[in-house]
Amino acid sequence: MGLLGKRKDNTAGQVDRSRLPRHIAIIMDGNGRWAKQRGLPRTAGHKVGAETFRRIATCCKNLGVEYLTVYAFSTENWKRPAEEVSAIMGLLKQYMLEAIDTMERDQIRLRFLGNLNAIAPELQELVERTNEISDHIRGFQANVCLNYGGRDEILRAARACAAAGEELTEEHFSAHLYSAGIPDPELIIRPGGEQRISNFLLWQCAYSEFYFCDTLWPDFDERALEKAIIAYQGRDRRYGGVK
Repeated sequence: MGLLGKRKDNTAGQVDRSRLPRHIAIIMDGNGRWAKQRGLPRTAGHKVGAETFRRIATCCKNLGVEYLTVYAFSTENWKRPAEEVSAIMGLLKQYMLEAIDTMERDQIRLRFLGNLNAIAPELQELVERTNEISDHIRGFQANVCLNYGGRDEILRAARACAAAGEELTEEHFSAHLYSAGIPDPELIIRPGGEQRISNFLLWQCAYSEFYFCDTLWPDFDERALEKAIIAYQGRDRRYGGVK
């Protein structure tokens, strides 16, 4: 993969492993356009995009990133053609079945974030199985946002906080998010040329660094990830303060 070691000045365009983001989040955009450019059905783009996710997750783990969160299917994606939705769900099923067989061997935890009540019972059962396996694993964690929307997540957390009769503080509120217990992403990457966050991790991205590129997700490779991390490492993160 050409993963590169430490270099303090970073002038050679190398990733400094001593300053990695703990958590990277990615909006996997451009599968449909990638397929259209090649005269293929959109479903073909999603299939290649699923393999890209597999490679990028492995790259993150090998680099030493602790968490990777990807936007796989939003609450708005149900509006897409039924054939495309069915294909995406089929790819998720295939990925989960493979993950169940390899998670312990590869020491990769897999979690799903979102309103899972709306997905097929078969997929819900597979999610439960991956959660059970993840409970026995330590180390890298991949989070897949499935039937996820940032506004929906915030509303659900607010209602849960109110129902519990808790004082509305950031700590109590965060405990009711799908991402409870997971650190906020320091870096959010959006390939595909668009420059918006599309209802993704709205609460969690308050102080995230954003990286946009024109590369369509199926073409996003290990070097593209390294370039995003290098750009992140060149940012001055002040969190509203001064240095």
